[in-house]
Amino acid sequence: MMFPLVRDLAADGIPVAVTCRVLGFSRQAFYKWNTDPVSRRDWDDAHLINAALDIHAGDPEFGYRFIADELPAHGIVAGENRVHRLCSQQRIFSVFAKKRGLHRRSGPPVHDDLVRRQFTAQQPDRLWLTDITEHWTDEGKLYLCAIKDCFSTRIVGYSIADRMTADLACSALRNAIALRDPDGTVVHSDRGSQFRSGMFVELLGCNGLQGSMGKVGACGDNAAMESFFALLQRNVLDRRRWSSREELRLAIVGWIETTYHRRRRQRGLGRLTPIEYETLHQTAQAA
Repeated sequence: MMFPLVRDLAADGIPVAVTCRVLGFSRQAFYKWNTDPVSRRDWDDAHLINAALDIHAGDPEFGYRFIADELPAHGIVAGENRVHRLCSQQRIFSVFAKKRGLHRRSGPPVHDDLVRRQFTAQQPDRLWLTDITEHWTDEGKLYLCAIKDCFSTRIVGYSIADRMTADLACSALRNAIALRDPDGTVVHSDRGSQFRSGMFVELLGCNGLQGSMGKVGACGDNAAMESFFALLQRNVLDRRRWSSREELRLAIVGWIETTYHRRRRQRGLGRLTPIEYETLHQTAQAA
């Protein structure tokens, strides 16, 4: 856009006609722009970009397609091609997008590492671990975010969805908060974008919880949570082919609530189930 330059040069005494002739456009085009420097289209694009930035800040994995799907909820209707053009101009990309010539690393931590691989707790709701796993069905991927209490290894909260967004992690955390009513609990995760999102960090702070994040590339940094997912994979996910997300969702919920919590005895808990171990602790505390 060269019109602002024409206006600046005119203020310095250079005739508009001369500048327009040198730059290769007509005086009429300049005067039309000068009457209304910010067009309605520019104004609408600015609002769309602001909305896209807000959506992407909440869910950094959203690319332009998901952003286009979310825009109507912000009162903006726009075609996918237009959203793609504006997102590309502003470099609003999904954290999972592969961009030529760019080498991306995991994002910076938003919390210190308060756990340092000490995945034990002497009381309930002192230390929670959280992570996300995925599995294919014939309808597409299904994602599970789970939260485990290191005291009893009980899954105190979980959420299942067909998209891996910040809302998936937040929903699991809300479930855990509603069930346990924690106070000052440390919530340890990896550096996934869902756990670094503003939504998740705000939810932690509003409920008096402390965030904790491990190091990049340290495979043992959340090993206790990964061991639960490995158990789930052997006992549920890889046992058969799943025709629908709903079928797999019901199988996951049934295994967690029935088998893992109430039937599977763990040596680390004195050969008790997580529910038995917590019940025994509550009885001892009440005595």
